[in-house]
Amino acid sequence: MKSSKFLPVAALIALMGASFAAQAYDADWKRGRIYYRSVCTSCHTAAPIGAINPSTKTKADWSSYLMLDKHAKGKDTVNKYYTKEFRASIKATNKTAEKFADVPDKELAEDVKAFLLKGAKDGDSPATCS
Repeated sequence: MKSSKFLPVAALIALMGASFAAQAYDADWKRGRIYYRSVCTSCHTAAPIGAINPSTKTKADWSSYLMLDKHAKGKDTVNKYYTKEFRASIKATNKTAEKFADVPDKELAEDVKAFLLKGAKDGDSPATCS
């Protein structure tokens, strides 16, 4: 008798787990690469700092940098550069920012992170931005 009560509960738990998994966002490293190369690199190249290739850091370095969320030596946040407001502010001079104007901020941040980790020094495909 106990097993007949257990089966529906187990099925419900499995169904709930499947629905939570379906809601997870699967980052698009290719979209992250386009954004990073077109937006991030264009600013860094114009600034005295120069381009920062993903392969200049390890996956752990990139993960730590993104988690700390400090850009320009703590003067602002990394996440600022993924916001719709930021993209709107540069869309007149950056076609990629205009193209990605409606992408949710969190998705774009995850996309760039996926590209940085894939292109890291110890990533699957170490990448340069040339």
